Amino acid sequence: MIQAILVFNNHGKPRLVRFYQRFPEEIQQQIVRETFHLVLKRDDNICNFLEGGSLIGGPDYKLIYRHYATLYFVFCVDSSESELGILDLIQGGLSAAPARAVSAVKNINLPEIPRNINIGDLNIKVPNLSQFV
Repeated sequence: MIQAILVFNNHGKPRLVRFYQRFPEEIQQQIVRETFHLVLKRDDNICNFLEGGSLIGGPDYKLIYRHYATLYFVFCVDSSESELGILDLIQGGLSAAPARAVSAVKNINLPEIPRNINIGDLNIKVPNLSQFV
């Protein structure tokens, strides 16, 4: 089971922190710091799995992470989760995001594609976009 999802930058600043187990705010901050230091000191060509830190549950929990550009994506899971499955979730979720965004834009249900947009004395002519749909 996923216990926590952490996303932080190269300097340790949290960008997303989601715990699925209750921890006091102070403990959550310590977990983020400890996790950041654990993954930061690992080389990029080393395995992306490691045992959980002492604050999050010790050896019964695993940290599965991936470093993309300036962000670390870290999942804290218990021993029943598949490391490769979680790593695939991280990689698949990130690589599929642009495709989902394009699909969402393509599926916007407009009754009619506007040809001209008039705002006050500003007139904008919209090009024919049917070739992209």
